[in-house]
Amino acid sequence: MQEFGKLYGVGVGPGAPDLMTLRAVNVLRSVEVIAIPRSNRFTKSVAWRIAEPNVSKRDDQELLMLDFPMTKDPAITEPAWDVAFTEIGRRLESQQSVAFICEGDPLFYSTFSYLKNQAQSRWSGVEIEVVPAVSSFTAVPSVIQMTIADGQERVAVVPASYGLEELPSILELFDTVLLMKVSRVMPELVRVLDDCGLLDNSVYVSKATMEHQKVVTDLASIQNEKCDYFSMVMVKKFDRSGVLEGAVDRG
Repeated sequence: MQEFGKLYGVGVGPGAPDLMTLRAVNVLRSVEVIAIPRSNRFTKSVAWRIAEPNVSKRDDQELLMLDFPMTKDPAITEPAWDVAFTEIGRRLESQQSVAFICEGDPLFYSTFSYLKNQAQSRWSGVEIEVVPAVSSFTAVPSVIQMTIADGQERVAVVPASYGLEELPSILELFDTVLLMKVSRVMPELVRVLDDCGLLDNSVYVSKATMEHQKVVTDLASIQNEKCDYFSMVMVKKFDRSGVLEGAVDRG
């Protein structure tokens, strides 16, 4: 049976380098190859921008830059992913340890999820370790100091760019809704939130914990602006907040 190097999926957190976990830093300092995803060869990797201040690259350590185009077109993504996974496979087959870094958590809207699935079929028996991280959906509430949930509150994390027509029913069912990937649908999102009477209960945050972090409580004021890719809207109804303090009925 062929032996492989170990594959790590390492989350580097939402943006601030000092939010990386000690485990993530230790793994990145120890592996032989750090696989660094970027959208194309002309842009710097966001994940590496976060991780680099914490990693003292060794002379015998390889930084493997991999291109993952930002498109949903499988005719573009699949060939690019195949090239990237093949390059990773070459290192694993040489029994080198490889750490694939990603912003946020490796198993939450991350390219590593696809790599993990591919690894299990391409390199049977390869050892995989996932290093968890602070996710954007916990960083954003921390930035605006808004409780995600207490007592019996129900929480949903959904990509706003898919199925806005289903959002009213989601907002009806859940007490806190964290909307990811809002940059392309802000005008429509503002309209839905307004129709549901929840526009004033919503906060927009972009680049949470990063240098150019932005917080907006008046979503209507930015609905026609070009929003950052790393942006999220948190909606909080407060209908069931305070259950544990007896502030609302437990039923």
